[in-house]
Amino acid sequence: MTKVSQNTPQQISIASWIWLEKPQQINLVEPISLMQRLSKKIPKFDILQPLKHWLDNLDIRSSNFAHKICKLIPSQCPFERDVKFLGRILFHIPPMCKLNPVYEELVGLRFRALCYLVDECGEDISSYC
Repeated sequence: MTKVSQNTPQQISIASWIWLEKPQQINLVEPISLMQRLSKKIPKFDILQPLKHWLDNLDIRSSNFAHKICKLIPSQCPFERDVKFLGRILFHIPPMCKLNPVYEELVGLRFRALCYLVDECGEDISSYC
């Protein structure tokens, strides 16, 4: 009976080939990302920009107007819900308000109204929080 080790060469050499490419030259003078290149080529058009600009520049000058804004714009998303059945939560409906394209502007307007009521009128805003 012969052993496998007797018929196996003792020195095994493995040959492999690799391909070396020249490294790509990087322009260090003006590094531009892919997103910057794409944004330069595609002009952006926002149809709601005038409305967003108007909401951002809306000036609050009276307490009645500030109160109306605080009542109209809720502090939390009214659509967020936990659907329960027999005391157990079946599923959760996430807040959908952030899908509103003017959400940030409305939240900012409500914040400015609350700040006006506190800073200028000296009123308690705890009922709006």
